[in-house]
Amino acid sequence: MLTIRLFEEKVAELYTEGYVYGFCHLYIGQEAVVVGVNSNLQKQDSQITSYRDHAHMIAIGVDPKYIMAELCGKETGSSKGKGGSMHMYSRQHNFYGGSGIVGAQVSIGTGIAFTHKYKNDGGICVVYFGDGAANQGQVYEAFNMASLWNLPVLYVIENNQYALGTAVNRSASGKDLTTRGDPFGIPTVQVDGMNLFDVVEKSREAINKVRKENRPVILHIDTYRYRGHSMSDPATYRTREEVNDVKKTRDPLVKVRQTLKNIDYAAIEKEITQIIKEASEFAINSKEPEMHQLYCNMLI
Repeated sequence: MLTIRLFEEKVAELYTEGYVYGFCHLYIGQEAVVVGVNSNLQKQDSQITSYRDHAHMIAIGVDPKYIMAELCGKETGSSKGKGGSMHMYSRQHNFYGGSGIVGAQVSIGTGIAFTHKYKNDGGICVVYFGDGAANQGQVYEAFNMASLWNLPVLYVIENNQYALGTAVNRSASGKDLTTRGDPFGIPTVQVDGMNLFDVVEKSREAINKVRKENRPVILHIDTYRYRGHSMSDPATYRTREEVNDVKKTRDPLVKVRQTLKNIDYAAIEKEITQIIKEASEFAINSKEPEMHQLYCNMLI
């Protein structure tokens, strides 16, 4: 979680300095979600998420220097500098992105779950999407098929309270997103996404249910993002007092420190800070892709 926090803070710094280009969506505040869920996954499982995907890459074990290089558009990046912030991938880790289209990952992830069932490989697919994407029509088409075909998929609604700049209570008719799976017979589990231990425990139960019963389950995770929707968003639609109150009372890293009191956090932070520093230097000093690479790694 601390690696994700410090990595994203460094990304924000490099963005303002002109090293990171294009759209960039940070995960600061939501670290407990992906770390907690990943703690219960197995090697054969797969994952897919939205354009807010740097943290997922770190959580699955990709070296931060390759993630940072991708953000900077360098040839050493995880997608050879062609994907940037929104299109991270790691086939080695069964991570299928990074999708720039709101809600598209839900359809794709449901298809990946179908593949797991077809191959009978024991894997499940975890599909992350936000409260804004939860209003997309394709999400419910996917819910219907997943339930009808008994697919091994865990849908994770990362409800960070704001769809771009619109609060969930202004964008969702029927503000209780925990009921979205009801018409399809998909059970939903409510999770405190600012509490790592709650995420670990409840995602373990949900993942075991998906794996054992070969059926979809939804995790509705109540979380919060500290920064704007993207680096170009000043987040003037909420007050500074609101953000500071969440940081003061619900910050996931603080909760871990308060619970695990025998950990040398200073040493851990020093080690991670050095890793992030080296990743930044690696990214900045790496070469940009050559023009001919535009035509490589393409399916025609």
